[in-house]
Amino acid sequence: MKYPVNRLALVTTLLLTACGSANAGVSRPSGASMAGPAGDYPMVLGAPFEVEGVTYTPADTLNYDSVGYAQMSGGDGVSGAHRTLPLPSYVEVTSLETGRTILVRLTERGPMTGSDLVALSAGAWSQLGAAPGSRLPVRVRRVNPPEAERALLRTGGQAPARMDTPSGLLAALKRKLGIAPVPPVAAGPSVPTVLAAVAAPVPASKEVKATAKPAPKAEAPKEAPKIAARGPTKAYYIQVGAYSTKARAEAAAKATGGAASPTGNLWRVRTGPHKDRGQADAALAKVRAGGYADARVVTAP
Repeated sequence: MKYPVNRLALVTTLLLTACGSANAGVSRPSGASMAGPAGDYPMVLGAPFEVEGVTYTPADTLNYDSVGYAQMSGGDGVSGAHRTLPLPSYVEVTSLETGRTILVRLTERGPMTGSDLVALSAGAWSQLGAAPGSRLPVRVRRVNPPEAERALLRTGGQAPARMDTPSGLLAALKRKLGIAPVPPVAAGPSVPTVLAAVAAPVPASKEVKATAKPAPKAEAPKEAPKIAARGPTKAYYIQVGAYSTKARAEAAAKATGGAASPTGNLWRVRTGPHKDRGQADAALAKVRAGGYADARVVTAP
């Protein structure tokens, strides 16, 4: 009965060694096993752990694609540390400042301080073109690169840089991260041009003429131009209709707020005057809504 117990203890020890402690980095394969394809297997997830009160649970997320900030840390070659992706795994890291994108091999858990998304080795930082000691906005996207590129990163080299990310996509990624675009500065005249215009000398011939010219005599005040008399201003009215009897006309006038007046053999009903065409159109709409579809705008002195 001792054999099964010893076997269980051995398996438990191996699992704990692979997962590591709560806040420790997962150990990487070393030696010849790391250089060949076997160095990428098996991928390790490990147990949940905390960073500054936040719990992170590693998961094998195939379509991982996120934006955040990167910091520079230790590590060999072009490698990085991530809090939840399997180890090892491969990601494309894009600088949201320049659009440059590189392939990175994730080999450790981290960052173990702050809220940054990923920590990159000095080699990755240099290939990305980032300034040492800076904090860089990045996009991290999990990929499945060919074996030739995997081998380069496993042996401490670097894979060729990817095509730069287009400016339109960069702008969208920045908005997703909460980085507002910098508004363009309106172009204006350069300082030397303005100074040259201010300091430009007046031609000598014009200066002589200006000083030699006698002072102008005071002129008598000119009469204000006469404004031609305008004809009588026309006002706008709404003609509700013309009726054959006074009774019908007065009924229409009462309903529309207008007035009835005789014109020839008919009685005419109008509302107004209205001060402008806009007010007249509004009154016309109201009259027509009251059932007088033939009403129209007319002008009169």
